[in-house]
Amino acid sequence: MLKGISPLLNADVLYALKAMGHGDYLVLSDLNFPSDSVAQQTTYGSLLRMENTTSAEAAAAILSLMPLDTFIDNAAQRMEVVGSPDEVPVVQQEVQAAIDKAEGKHWPLVAVERFDFYEVAKKAYCVVQTGERRFYGCFVLTKGVIPPDAK
Repeated sequence: MLKGISPLLNADVLYALKAMGHGDYLVLSDLNFPSDSVAQQTTYGSLLRMENTTSAEAAAAILSLMPLDTFIDNAAQRMEVVGSPDEVPVVQQEVQAAIDKAEGKHWPLVAVERFDFYEVAKKAYCVVQTGERRFYGCFVLTKGVIPPDAK
């Protein structure tokens, strides 16, 4: 246990967050996503897990340490619902709220078509699988920077 760090963040996830650089992608996946096979194609090369968490809980823990990239418009992406691209399921609304809270402002989750999402995920630094069982609990978060004068 460490002060000020969510107990949901295990040592492997903390290592990956620290090792990532500006512009690197982190995939946050639900239990239905092909997490292991996609993770093998990432920079990290193996699957990270945050079991017994929802997507929103995992996002809140990760974003308590990792800033989103302010230089791009799609630093937070969600998997689009097949056949209903404008639908935003509750699981995605919860992650949206976690992002907004972490960033201190509304930060849009950009919808990405399912198969395009898979291609983006393969280019990620790492994949973190949660215990989320609800459909469409999959997200890509792009790491930003902390300015020199930030504390």
